[in-house]
Amino acid sequence: MALFLTDCYQSEGIAAQMIDLRGLALPFCDGESAYDHQAVPILAKAISAARVVIIATPIYNFDASAALKNLIELTGDSWENKIVGFLCAAGGSMSYMSVMSLANSLMLDFRCLIIPRIVYATSPDFTDGYLSSPVVRERVRELAVASTRIRNSYV
Repeated sequence: MALFLTDCYQSEGIAAQMIDLRGLALPFCDGESAYDHQAVPILAKAISAARVVIIATPIYNFDASAALKNLIELTGDSWENKIVGFLCAAGGSMSYMSVMSLANSLMLDFRCLIIPRIVYATSPDFTDGYLSSPVVRERVRELAVASTRIRNSYV
C-alpha cells in the first residue's frame, strides 16, 4: 500500500519519501541511550521536514506495530503539528478501528491532525505481496487526494 501511495503522489508531481522500518535496525526506546543511535536524528529530521506523514502499519493483536510505536517514541517532538494518515494491513476485517488509540495519542501528545480517511486492507486485498484490490487502491488514491487537500489548506 505504501508503494502504491508513493506512486499516487508522484503521479501528481508531489514529492514523497518512503521510510521502510524493516531496513533499519533501530534500538528499543529506553529513555536514554537509544536517542544516540545514528538513525534516530536522521528519522526525526525527515519527520520534522514533512508536512504530511502517512503511516503504513500492519495490525497485530488489535494494535499498530511495536516498531511504529518505537519510532514515535524515538522521534517524539518531530511529530508536532503533523498531518497524519493511516494505511493498515491486517489478516482479518475485525481490527479496522485498531489505530484509534495511536491516532488519539498523536493528537493529544503532538497536536497532530488526523486525516479521517483510514485505509484498511486484509489478506485477500493482496496478491504476491502487492496491493491488487481495485477498491482498496481507490481508497489509497482518495487518501492521497485528501492529504494533499488538507496540506494545502492547513496552516
